Amino acid sequence: MIFGPTPLDEAKGAVLAHTVRLTGRVLKKGTVLDEGAIAALREAGRRDVIAARMEAGDVPEDEAADRVADALMAPLVAKSRAATGRVNLFAESAGLFTVDAGLIDRINAVDESVTVATLPNHSVVAAKEMLATIKVIPFASPGRVLQVVEAMARGRTGIAIHPFQPLSVGLVLTELPGIKESVMEGAVEATEARIKALMGTMLPVERVRHEEGPVADALTRLRKAGADLLLVAGASAVVDRRDVGPAAIVRAGGVIEHFGMPVDPGNLICLGRIGEVPALVLPGCARSPKLNGFDWVLARIFAGRRVTARDVMGMGVGGLLKEIEVRPLPRADAPRVPPPATAPRRARKVCALVLAAGRSRRMAPLNKLLVPDTKGLPMILRVVDNALASHASPVIVVTGHERERIEEALAGRPVLFAHAEGYAEGLSASLKAGLAAVPPDAEGVLVCLGDMPLVTAAMLDRLLSAFDPEEGRAIVQPTYRGKQGNPMLWSREFLPQMLAISGDVGARHLAGKHADRLVDVEMANDAVLRDFDTTESLKGLPEFAGKK
Repeated sequence: MIFGPTPLDEAKGAVLAHTVRLTGRVLKKGTVLDEGAIAALREAGRRDVIAARMEAGDVPEDEAADRVADALMAPLVAKSRAATGRVNLFAESAGLFTVDAGLIDRINAVDESVTVATLPNHSVVAAKEMLATIKVIPFASPGRVLQVVEAMARGRTGIAIHPFQPLSVGLVLTELPGIKESVMEGAVEATEARIKALMGTMLPVERVRHEEGPVADALTRLRKAGADLLLVAGASAVVDRRDVGPAAIVRAGGVIEHFGMPVDPGNLICLGRIGEVPALVLPGCARSPKLNGFDWVLARIFAGRRVTARDVMGMGVGGLLKEIEVRPLPRADAPRVPPPATAPRRARKVCALVLAAGRSRRMAPLNKLLVPDTKGLPMILRVVDNALASHASPVIVVTGHERERIEEALAGRPVLFAHAEGYAEGLSASLKAGLAAVPPDAEGVLVCLGDMPLVTAAMLDRLLSAFDPEEGRAIVQPTYRGKQGNPMLWSREFLPQMLAISGDVGARHLAGKHADRLVDVEMANDAVLRDFDTTESLKGLPEFAGKK
């Protein structure tokens, strides 16, 4: 292909490289220049244009893209009409998309003129969903390049759709004393939603004691009832091949093929089989509707793929499905801003409550919240700005002592105010006033203290990222070297208990009553431990030391 400035005398049949605007007419990029277009260019005073001219053996972009698409076509795959050197491939049925990554890599390595982009291997797709796009980069591709690509793809299954099968699924739900009914119901609902999404049906759920014998008997009953897939959701997470769930599969005549997987969440899955019927002991995260390793295994089974131990062990790359903020930071200088999640996640609506109503008795006659830093900014303003810079919304400031001065210091900031009339009664009064202002659609409340200016927006966002009531992380507290700090994040479910608190105390004692719903988030420094309520404490904070 010849590319560059082209005299109009030689431009017939050439492809215009850039859009040209003429009086009363626009010649768009990609236009094949004919006599009329060339005449319009001459009339406009043009002598040449930037264009591409075909050489012997060149194949125009649309034809080239179409030939590559034809080479990759497979059953249940449809293609679009070629346009601007592009052809898209679509699924004709819901199912599991598989791709020979090695083949696609080799095709993309043949020549820069031909590119193929696909969905990730083992993607779950809906009917009419795009699977791949073939794009020819220049206006033409050499014919010899296309011949090589076609030869590479010939006789190979580069891409494929494996339609989902209408499997019948049996679920055994084990019970232990003290397990909340809502937890049991949630496990059933999440499992049933997954099964229905893959075109399957659920047999009546078997609820039995968390013991090997009853679970084995339930598996046998479900198998006799026609289950194509057996699932065990344990009241307690499986921790060993010989634990209750796996042992029950063996007792029912089955085998354990693999325990654990390099996918997080989803590590503690157990893969087994009773005869030809797959039998899985589910990880605890399967109670949540969010993507986890169980979804990967389930999709393959519904697509008629036999999942082996080697398959599971090969899931590690890409197996970190989201950043788990509850993991300790590996070192003190670890990044303070967490990397973005690798899997889509619904944003939780969490509001921030900044408590700024106290009388500041230990720093009297100063109001600690109004002590300016070296830039003249009061402490409460730094705290509020950190909250506003986080993903919490809205930010509610609770006022009390010197209400007018606090509101004046925050003038212009997009915050809501809640006044605690009984602020002199102590911390609980401020907390109640703030909680009463929490929006009805807020799923959680981040309770911040007005005298902790070192807690950054990034730290607040680490707490927000860890918050997940469905997975048991309904109370989130920061720690530094094992010491509990502030602020704390509370799920809405605890608001009634928090509103019942009285006296000069906060809500931290409630966390001890709900230890199964609490998670610690280790921070990189001690900012979450440092409040400043005396003039002596300010000496350790150069920005505020000696300020009045």
